[in-house]
Amino acid sequence: MEGFILLGITDERDLKIFCFVLFLTFYLFNLSGNLCIVLLITIDHSLYKPMYYFLANLSFLDIFYSTTTVPKMLSGLLVGDKRISIFGCIAQLHFFHFLGSTEALLLTSMSYDRYVAICNPLRYHVLMGRKSCLQLASCCWFIGFLYSLLQTIITFRLPYCNRSRVRHFYCDVKPVIKLACKDIRVNQMTVTYFSGFICTGTFILTVLSYFYIISYLVAHQSSKSRSKAFSTCSAHLTVVLLFYGTAMCTYLGPDSEASIESDRIAAILFALITPSLNPVIYTLRNKEVQKSLRNMFSSSKY
Repeated sequence: MEGFILLGITDERDLKIFCFVLFLTFYLFNLSGNLCIVLLITIDHSLYKPMYYFLANLSFLDIFYSTTTVPKMLSGLLVGDKRISIFGCIAQLHFFHFLGSTEALLLTSMSYDRYVAICNPLRYHVLMGRKSCLQLASCCWFIGFLYSLLQTIITFRLPYCNRSRVRHFYCDVKPVIKLACKDIRVNQMTVTYFSGFICTGTFILTVLSYFYIISYLVAHQSSKSRSKAFSTCSAHLTVVLLFYGTAMCTYLGPDSEASIESDRIAAILFALITPSLNPVIYTLRNKEVQKSLRNMFSSSKY
C-alpha cells in the first residue's frame, strides 16, 4: 500500500471554501499570536519568570501542534489533495500525539508553578529556579515523546492490506486502526488506557493544584489578595478547560461510528481553535504581558 486518503471535513464545494477561509484565518492568527508571545518573552527581561518560561514553551508548542495537521487540511479543502504517504501519516500521527501530550503535561507544570507562587511564596525562587524549570519542561517534552512513540509503533505494526480511506482530516490513531485487516480490540483498549492515563492523570494533578490554591486562599488571605490571585490564575484555568474538555471528548469517548463526526469537531477545536485563542486569553488577563506589548510597539515607532 502506497499511502492513505484523508476524507477530510466535507465534499460540498461552497462549504469547503467557507471552511478554508475560516480555518486559514484561525491558523494565521495562531501563528502570529503565539510567535509574538514567544518573541516577547524572549526579548523582554521583565518576563524572565517561571510562569512566562512555561508560557513560551506552550506558545512554541501550539505553533507546531497546529502546523502538524492544518496545512494538509487546508490543501485538501482548496485543491482536493487528500492523499498522504505512509511516512507522512506516521509523522503526522506521531507529532500530533507528541505535541498534544506535551501540552497536557505543560499545563500541569504551569498549575504547579501557580501553586508554589501562591501557597509557598518565600520558597518560590528556590523551588522554581531556572534549573528546576528547565528540568520540569524537559520532562514534559520527553514523556510526551515516549508516549507518542509507543502509540505510533502500536498503530503501524498492524497490517493495513489495501484499506486506505481515513475518515478524518488527519492521521489519528482511532480512525487509522479501523482500517487494519485484523482484530483491533487490543489496540482500541490500549489507545483508551494510555490516552486516559495522560488526560485524566494530568487533569487530576491540575485540579489538585487548584484545590490547594483555593483552600490556602480561603483560609489565609484577604478578599483583595484572593481576587488578585484568582486573576493571575484565570487565564490558565480557561486554557485548561478548553484543552481538556475537547481532548477528553475525543480520546475518552465511546469508540463507535456515531462518534467519528463529533471527534472531527473536537479535533478542530483543540488542534486549531484553542491554540489560536491561547494568546488572546493570556494577553487579556495578564497586565505584565500587556505592558510588555505596549512597550514593544511604542519602541518600534522610534
